Amino acid sequence: MRKGSAVSGPNGILYGLIFLAMFMSLGHHIDHVIRGNHVGWPLTEHATPFTYSLVVYPLILLGLYLYASGKVGPGYWAILSGSGALFVAAIHFGPTAVEPPADIINLYEPRIVGWLAFGWLVVFVIVLVATCLYELRSWFAQRGTRSLRPRGGE
Repeated sequence: MRKGSAVSGPNGILYGLIFLAMFMSLGHHIDHVIRGNHVGWPLTEHATPFTYSLVVYPLILLGLYLYASGKVGPGYWAILSGSGALFVAAIHFGPTAVEPPADIINLYEPRIVGWLAFGWLVVFVIVLVATCLYELRSWFAQRGTRSLRPRGGE
């Protein structure tokens, strides 16, 4: 592969982080389905935070297409992963959490499975934050490179 292609160099790291975050998200959504609590449409008739969080998958697919075609850069991913981290953390850990840790841990027997599901959630949020920080660094580096280039006929 040539340098800077989608699977080598910095792009490879960015794609790896995107796919890791998506894998962690899928795992957390599957956990919701297994537990059967705090789910929403399309599994129940009501829209819930679960329902709204499903919008991330079309946004990831759209982002992958736009990123591969050069229409968006790491800023898109920084905003998506950063807002995802804030959303997931607020839903599960914030003062107004609608799904506190006990709603995950206490629904499993043996309880260790609940702790593993909760650990997955914690790692998921950490992955989103780390991904956002990496993408912000890439975004700012990209913007800095652009500002150093000579303009037009200069």
